[in-house]
Amino acid sequence: MRSTATADPVMAQAHNEWIEGALCPLHTPKFLCDEMLRGFGQWLRVAGYDTTLPASGTQDRDILAAAIAENRWLITRDRELLEHRDAPQHVIYLASDGLEANLRELTRRLNLDWHHAPFSRCKRCNTPLEPGNLPGREHPPYAWQKVFCHCPYCEQTYWEGSHVKRMREKLQRFGRWRRFPDATPTSA
Repeated sequence: MRSTATADPVMAQAHNEWIEGALCPLHTPKFLCDEMLRGFGQWLRVAGYDTTLPASGTQDRDILAAAIAENRWLITRDRELLEHRDAPQHVIYLASDGLEANLRELTRRLNLDWHHAPFSRCKRCNTPLEPGNLPGREHPPYAWQKVFCHCPYCEQTYWEGSHVKRMREKLQRFGRWRRFPDATPTSA
């Protein structure tokens, strides 16, 4: 096992101890969530963070290579990823169990802002959303709203329905877990 004690503020030390430190406030963090954290990654997308999710069955070495190549924080529940010799210096291991506990842990460790840019990315594919309907397409007949946005990649249409209200309430609750609500994000 390689030593995980580094100057990096997010890297795990032996026995799952963590170093406190700050993410660079000049750059919005980008994330890659492993297969165990797909639902978690979708919440990061809902909050507006650039978050990739590897295809089911992607090998650990390929996940690590993507995190390195794309300069992303790799979020995992897989201890074996921490032990991999090619693991990037910016692996975040979540020790808690369950979606809400994982969300709370990352929020507290990074002081993550859940109001970063809500509903600005496609929840399905991570592409930034564009205002309006898809060119040449009418809005969905069952949607009573008049304001829409769409994903130019997967062509998913979004609007401010009751589901978005519930999601906003959850983002509000997640935001209350921040250690320093008015500060820029910090890392674990």
